[in-house]
Amino acid sequence: MKTGPAGVAPPKGGCKVSGREQALWTRARLGRGGPPLDLLTARFDRHRYAPHAHDEFTIGVCVGGFEVIDYRGGHIRTGPGTIVVLDPGEVHTGAPATATDGYAYRALYAEPSLLSDGILGGVPHFREPLLDDPELVAALRAAHTELSACPDPLEAESRLPWLLTALARRHSTARPVSDTIPGAASLAQAIRDRLADELLTPPSLADLAIELGLSRYQLLRAFRTTMGIPPYAWLAQYRVTRARGLLEGGLRPAEVAPLVGFADQAHLTRWFRRVLGVTPAAYRASVAVTAHRNSVQDGAP
Repeated sequence: MKTGPAGVAPPKGGCKVSGREQALWTRARLGRGGPPLDLLTARFDRHRYAPHAHDEFTIGVCVGGFEVIDYRGGHIRTGPGTIVVLDPGEVHTGAPATATDGYAYRALYAEPSLLSDGILGGVPHFREPLLDDPELVAALRAAHTELSACPDPLEAESRLPWLLTALARRHSTARPVSDTIPGAASLAQAIRDRLADELLTPPSLADLAIELGLSRYQLLRAFRTTMGIPPYAWLAQYRVTRARGLLEGGLRPAEVAPLVGFADQAHLTRWFRRVLGVTPAAYRASVAVTAHRNSVQDGAP
């Protein structure tokens, strides 16, 4: 059973704070109605984990300070920018490396199947628990931070299994499966059409993969290769396009967000700025001003 910082089962969300010590758990869903995946954001000055084990893979990214972990009869010392991978069932601890410095990290707890989709031979084995991979560190940290703030199911399913597969393919002892996906372009088109047709409640990628006779990794590979972006990013841009029309029609951002499938106005604003560089409110105001000027000019003698 997975335990939180005090050795108890983690809540679905919440924060435990004592001085500078804190731990925030977020539960993301891998697709609509899909299985949960827990994310932990932690900062400890003195906390020491008792020996324990998890049923899942524990993947941690150190973001500050230094931690010492007892593992497989030895000691792991983490530092900023390192990845730690602890296998399911392996007993481990965790504590500050020094009496004066604390440690901060981001962790996720992944079912073994999430790491085996893009490799041969079943559950991967990581001979070395401490990994140096700056590119993967940056991607894991960004996904963890953004999904902790807004755990959108399609985004979680598009990002986390892809990164976990990359982790297994790059650093485990397993051999990767072939990246060649026959008919990738037509598959991507079919996925795109389904997402556009069901933008309010998009299907899970796992369900789509079964319908198309693919693994989820193959689906993601075909879509990213053809479209250049993952499914959640394509759907977010499509939603922004739909939102523009509604804003131009006079609706307020808070009204538009649920009509195009965003969780709330903040979710809409985040993606609107990413795609168009302005907030929905600013866009709506500028469109209204332009329309007013045009109407005045059209009515001028």
